Amino acid sequence: MTFQTFYDEMSRKLEGFVPDIEMRYKAELAYEINRIKEERNAVILGHNYMEPALYNMVCDITGDSLELSRAAARTQKDIIVFCGVRFMAETAKILNPEKTVLLPSEKAGCSLAASITAQDVRTLKAQFPGVPVVTYVNTYADVKAESDICCTSGNAVEVVNSLETDTVIFLPDEYLAKNVARETNKKIIFPDTKGALEHGDYQMIGWRGHCEVHEKFTVQDVLNVRKQYPDVLVLAHPECSPEVIEASDFSGSTAAMIRHVKQSRAPRYLLLTECAMGDNIAAANKDKEMLRLCSVRCPHMNQITLEDTLESLRKTQYVIEVPEDIRSRAFRAIERMIAIR
Repeated sequence: MTFQTFYDEMSRKLEGFVPDIEMRYKAELAYEINRIKEERNAVILGHNYMEPALYNMVCDITGDSLELSRAAARTQKDIIVFCGVRFMAETAKILNPEKTVLLPSEKAGCSLAASITAQDVRTLKAQFPGVPVVTYVNTYADVKAESDICCTSGNAVEVVNSLETDTVIFLPDEYLAKNVARETNKKIIFPDTKGALEHGDYQMIGWRGHCEVHEKFTVQDVLNVRKQYPDVLVLAHPECSPEVIEASDFSGSTAAMIRHVKQSRAPRYLLLTECAMGDNIAAANKDKEMLRLCSVRCPHMNQITLEDTLESLRKTQYVIEVPEDIRSRAFRAIERMIAIR
């Protein structure tokens, strides 16, 4: 494909979402990334939160954490460039120990993943011996290694139900845990890991971790939008609070939200999730009006740029490594998650 053809395709897809003054500059970067990607036998995986030019013109496979985990497990490429955050790149490395996995920015962390440590999990396991641990994929490798099975927001309920046990430890997102507890009819507690046990009737033990993006959305946000646009379809990510989920029309993973908008006949919609994903969905659904309630981008996802992706490929920069003793244990938890459809 010539550069002009590539540029014309990008302009058609992203008109209105990438400023005209930036279009040619970003097209040049994207075109060069794709050229080097072919030379180096690399695949670029992109989370749904990537900015539009990167998401639409560079990434070979896009999706939510579950889809990208499955894609990472299947790839035959020598190099995996993960346009997401560190825990996602770690997951790709756990599934592909013999491949080179690159993260374009070493600063692409995650507030939720940072909310819990492997020692925290060990402490909870000592408090609740024999209780299986379900760990959200939004965690670092050493935390996954302490777990029985991982989950994503897209299959969390299925994972919990698959255990066929009365009680589970579900970590680390407080809101996702509460939402899953409601869907599985479990009472949830949040114990003090310093030694104080909470007695009584419960079936789920949670942790008070949060996503710094999703915790910002409120019920009042939803009410304000509905007052002005009564016919709006409101979609909320499961990392939002249970109260926000209750006030919304639909809740699901980023992939499920994308499918729901595409299939819906609603004339306008509101996404309660990371801002860049809204641009990507709007670009793919130009016949529908997306309402803007976007006060924050994920500061970690926002670290991944076209410039850094190009440099990562050129220099084999920011290689992800996971110690084998951690990788092998985390692999079992991720493999069990992927096996659940």
